[in-house]
Amino acid sequence: MIQFRLASRLLAVAMVTLVGAGACTFDPQAEGGGGGGPVPVGAAEQPSGASGTPGPDRPAPATTSPKPKPKPTTPRSSPAAEPEPSRTSPRPSGSPAGCPQGEHQRQVETYLARLGGFGAVTVDGRQSAADCAAIKRFQRRYDIRSATGRAGPTTYDVAKRLATTDTDVCGDRPGLTFCVDLTRQTTWVMRDGRVIVKPTVTRTGMAGFRTPAGTFTIDRRNLKEWSNPYEVWLPYWQHFTRGMGFHETTTYLHDGSIGSHGCVNLLHSDAVRYWELGRVGSRVVLVGSRSG
Repeated sequence: MIQFRLASRLLAVAMVTLVGAGACTFDPQAEGGGGGGPVPVGAAEQPSGASGTPGPDRPAPATTSPKPKPKPTTPRSSPAAEPEPSRTSPRPSGSPAGCPQGEHQRQVETYLARLGGFGAVTVDGRQSAADCAAIKRFQRRYDIRSATGRAGPTTYDVAKRLATTDTDVCGDRPGLTFCVDLTRQTTWVMRDGRVIVKPTVTRTGMAGFRTPAGTFTIDRRNLKEWSNPYEVWLPYWQHFTRGMGFHETTTYLHDGSIGSHGCVNLLHSDAVRYWELGRVGSRVVLVGSRSG
């Protein structure tokens, strides 16, 4: 009997201990008690356009709704911009070992020679070690994947757009001007009629979210802006009209099957450079058109 009573008391003590441990894990603020909980990444950033201005890029947010927390992101699988040739295919004549020759070899050589700055190329339609090195540098500069030195369709498209961009269409304007060619999907920067940032690639509005041509002014800037409807951070945000602005791309820029919701998407290095140059009041000129 004494052993039974002792066992009963030990069992009662154990139950009290377990209930107490469970109670300690309850957070009275977790059900709206006001305060507590982790602060979302970038919460110090104040909305300046992407989540506060109505327009084609995003609707106006409800003023009583809290700013949503960003969701964990997982890397998107990017499309194979430059498909590799079959491993069983014979190497094209003139191709150096480890550097395949693409179907647009001569055209890419021509455009890279015109652009300059990527190394010596010989315009003869035959891959060489020097040609390969120049093409690789070009592909790395404009984030063309994969940078194997092969003159494939994406490399050809980007080189052609850059080499045929007419910077004079932006006009001879005083001060700093950000220029965007919607037709060629290129952008550059001028100061007092002189190019200070050479044409680079961009991506503007897809079908249903057309980026308008015209002259605008940067009126709001934020190092990192939260987009309410799309739940994504927009790095190096510079707003210029109707919820549209410059920002670093959040997807693979050369995916031709998609576009932006009206914004002017930039590669990381270009977004940083534009941010360094831009100010509230900076001029933005968009010419041409893109149907989507």
